[in-house]
Amino acid sequence: MLNVKIDADHALVILEPDGALTDNDFRLAAQLIDPVIEKNGSLKGLIIRTRSFPGWASFAALVSHLRFVREHHKSVKRIAFVTDSPVGSFAQSIGNHFISAQIRNFTFDEFEAARRWILFGE
Repeated sequence: MLNVKIDADHALVILEPDGALTDNDFRLAAQLIDPVIEKNGSLKGLIIRTRSFPGWASFAALVSHLRFVREHHKSVKRIAFVTDSPVGSFAQSIGNHFISAQIRNFTFDEFEAARRWILFGE
């Protein structure tokens, strides 16, 4: 399951995986996020917060994840990975080559620092 929290006032989305990600998780996330992008023209930021990366439930879920990234990355100014998983630093390294958003990795306990970075560039 993918919990999606939207701070529409700040054009900020927080994604918190809870278990292996499914194909449907990304469809539902897009349904919630797309109206915020339409209203604001873009997202100020996206925070992906998980203590450890739960993986995908199936190959279809991985494909949906990649499609979600492809369809949304140009509409996001900053992405913060808030995790203690090594996947966060790996995603930052790889993402910087393929994603137009600024990407930064934070430890799981640095959620507020990640939020400030997205909102204020601190």
